[in-house]
Amino acid sequence: MAESFIPVDLLNPGQVFACLGFLEAAEVLLGDAKAVFDWSDARGTKFSVMARGEEPPVKRVLRFLADAEVVARAPHGSRSLQKWKPKWGGCEFDDPGHPFPFRDPGSPAMLPAVLREPGGPEVAIEYWGDTTRRDKAKFWTGMAGYPGAAIVRAAVESAGLEMLQYEEEPFSLARRQSSSLRFDWRRDNIPTQDGFSANKHSSIGLVGFPLVDVLAAVGMTHARPLKNDETKLEYRYGVLGRDERRLFLEPTFHRAALGLDRTPVAGLPFRSFVMRLDWSGKEGQARSITQVHEEEIPR
Repeated sequence: MAESFIPVDLLNPGQVFACLGFLEAAEVLLGDAKAVFDWSDARGTKFSVMARGEEPPVKRVLRFLADAEVVARAPHGSRSLQKWKPKWGGCEFDDPGHPFPFRDPGSPAMLPAVLREPGGPEVAIEYWGDTTRRDKAKFWTGMAGYPGAAIVRAAVESAGLEMLQYEEEPFSLARRQSSSLRFDWRRDNIPTQDGFSANKHSSIGLVGFPLVDVLAAVGMTHARPLKNDETKLEYRYGVLGRDERRLFLEPTFHRAALGLDRTPVAGLPFRSFVMRLDWSGKEGQARSITQVHEEEIPR
């Protein structure tokens, strides 16, 4: 088993979701993945992940992303491909009878993305099409039909091979991004809050964090923050910590913790956070994270 340590800001929801993305990807690529959040050091919180083999899991995941081809997938016979534009990258039909994760969206904007290593494993991103009772936690809108798969592809390409140099601090890799999945609030511009719209100023470029975006999307595969049913603009997310035993936990426990307001594992430290969002433009379209605070947990 090999282990990786990376710093994480628990008040940045996208970074927390991206930690789960590292865990999910390590499970696919290496197997036997386990992880722990550790805030026992006053200098900052670290996320530790271990998995099978000798290669550090974070290094393996970044190597996978650096080599990965990003394609959209559509159910066999879908009309979604009729609206697909070549500039968005590759898109392919599933074979007849192949199970699709949700009903045909009828639009390229919602087609799942697949990150594929040449001749190797695949990691799927499909949370934005979820038709279960879980909230999608989809903050981007896909203006003019711009697909989520294309946003993921652009993010991976913008990070490029340089991402391999960020093994120790992957969430610090910054790039100019014209669009994003809106998981990292360090990028977003909210006109009513900032007093201007970046979209109306071509000389202004928004700097985003592509690895946070992509890995947070992977983290949404089996976990979601808990939405406040009374509003579309508030979510709660939870984080499991370590005790003196420094237990590394399987993905199931971290998935559960993300959507709870109390620990799913008796005796383990747990912290709960509330994030508030606002409309980036018109109400009912894209949402941006604007405020995050830690919530006191009743004893």
